[in-house]
Amino acid sequence: MTPAVTVPLLRHLLPAVLIGFSIAAPVGPIGVLCIRRTLLQGRAHGLFSGLGAATADAVYGAAAAFGLSFIAQLLVDNQVWLRLVGGAVLCYLGTRTFLTHPHDLATAADTPSLASAFFTTFLLTLTNPLTILSFGAVFAGLGLSERSGLQGASLVTVVGVFVGSVMWWFLLSLGVGLARGWVTPSVLRWVNRVSGAVVAGFGLVAVVGAIVGGG
Repeated sequence: MTPAVTVPLLRHLLPAVLIGFSIAAPVGPIGVLCIRRTLLQGRAHGLFSGLGAATADAVYGAAAAFGLSFIAQLLVDNQVWLRLVGGAVLCYLGTRTFLTHPHDLATAADTPSLASAFFTTFLLTLTNPLTILSFGAVFAGLGLSERSGLQGASLVTVVGVFVGSVMWWFLLSLGVGLARGWVTPSVLRWVNRVSGAVVAGFGLVAVVGAIVGGG
């Protein structure tokens, strides 16, 4: 790759990193899950939860960067079912979290694997079809779609989105992890109750929105 080509490609990287960071940063149900897992199970579980969401962001970013409009259309056409499934899963996770006592987490059976932490947030993030529209709108606003003819630009954009998203989840899990040593069982009990209620609330809104919108 010649320097003349490398410089324009690198100019795609910073905006893409900012896109990935900004789309990941708003604290929604995935952020709440990441915070709770970091507090209760450690930074590794929180980070892997974030990596799952970042990977899903990269998938949506790839669809937008490579102009895969048929994927966007497919997801939007099936958004009612996706919201129902994602909302139902969030309701389940939220209810289970709300009812979990801190001492229950001492058993190995109640501690999910890192792979489980990754795939749950990956699948939950994929159930939001409007995310791809967000990427498409931001890409168009920054003019990235107009420059997609440059060889390798789309790939650099996708990598940048992933890096930006990972940066946010790393900072979040690191920051929350620093406070883990001062969290008492009483605080963990309230973490479970609050985070469970928030996650279940997001799920309920998704389910109701799908039913009302689908009707």
